[in-house]
Amino acid sequence: MKQAINKSKRSSRRRLPPIRAGEIIDYKNINLLRRFISEQGKILSRRMNRLTSKQQRLMTIAIKRARVLALLPFPNNEN
Repeated sequence: MKQAINKSKRSSRRRLPPIRAGEIIDYKNINLLRRFISEQGKILSRRMNRLTSKQQRLMTIAIKRARVLALLPFPNNEN
């Protein structure tokens, strides 16, 4: 009986999508890109970001372009 209740609770709770319908993944949208990198400047994994594989690829390209143009920092490996 308890398992049936727990399963229904899990399925009814939906998470909000990380990217809204109107948002475009672009290297100029720094506020969006900052949500998908760690404090050290590393790109977060797809599992942590909750993105589709296509969105993750576009996000990676946009972050790398923003780094080259000095809009975002490169990863910091210092302790």
